[in-house]
Amino acid sequence: MNFRPLHDRVLVRRIEAEEKTSGGIIIPDTAKEKPQEGEVVAAGSGARGEDGKVTPLDVKGGDRVLFGKWSGTEVRVNGEDLLIMKESDILGIVEQGG
Repeated sequence: MNFRPLHDRVLVRRIEAEEKTSGGIIIPDTAKEKPQEGEVVAAGSGARGEDGKVTPLDVKGGDRVLFGKWSGTEVRVNGEDLLIMKESDILGIVEQGG
């Protein structure tokens, strides 16, 4: 099944956090918080303004993004748990390098 988000929505795959701390302590699943970082799998065409013009999204497939703790709706696509959210729920794009 192919899935394409509509308008200003994006499909995001959570990026799992490290399983242990920098000191080597392993964190059990029950103590872990859901990751707030993910990779954009697919993005809609953009938000439609009141004048009818479509404003393209700032994010695209492959971008690593940060989002709010309670953002998005969990969906299952091709057996994989993903999140669908509005672009406005995304806090920013994580730039690689430095």
